[in-house]
Amino acid sequence: MRLSSSKLTATILIATASALFGQPQTPIRYAVIGDSYSSGEGASPEESWPALLARHLRASGLDIALVANPSRTGWTTRDAIDSELPAFIKAKPDFATLQIGVNDWVQGVDAATFQKNLVFLLDQMLAALPDKTRLLVVTIPDFSVTPAGASFGGGRDISTGLAGFNAIILNEAKKRGLKVVDVFEVSRHMRDDTGLIAEDGLHPSAKEYAAWEKLIFPTARKLLQE
Repeated sequence: MRLSSSKLTATILIATASALFGQPQTPIRYAVIGDSYSSGEGASPEESWPALLARHLRASGLDIALVANPSRTGWTTRDAIDSELPAFIKAKPDFATLQIGVNDWVQGVDAATFQKNLVFLLDQMLAALPDKTRLLVVTIPDFSVTPAGASFGGGRDISTGLAGFNAIILNEAKKRGLKVVDVFEVSRHMRDDTGLIAEDGLHPSAKEYAAWEKLIFPTARKLLQE
């Protein structure tokens, strides 16, 4: 059967468009592993920094969807392995963030155990990602500067203890060539601005989460554009 000239022209135009532009692209699938700081405790889920990051990345022109954020308040690396990692893997992510460890320190998990669990999490998350550079790590903030912070220190030096855990995080990320965004110093601004602290006197407010996202966004965008 021969095509009419109009149908032939239409067929050529469709084929040309397909060749030039390819098939429609699916959104980048973004998944999170974390604790209260990733779930947005003290604000709302929509005001959490991962949700803000996804919206900011979309506004910058990247087609991205936050497909899984099973983060929970109070969860340690062990909890993340048991209860978050399966959901993370099931989500089939293309991009991921990890911010974990504060509850390990609060609950007295020793540094060696924390490191072992962190290594397992990092390696399992990387195994689930098609591009092994697209895991962005975020450090633990310094909650000692909040009004209720001292209640969770157990008489220990909170800042020093968290800095020690952050050193482990930085070292393990560096071994794997991963980018790290450090929110420790910016979190200390909560000492001088009550507007950065949630009503519970411990967690960040929406304003503080937005400050973290502002730091995280450039690194995330660069990772996704490379």
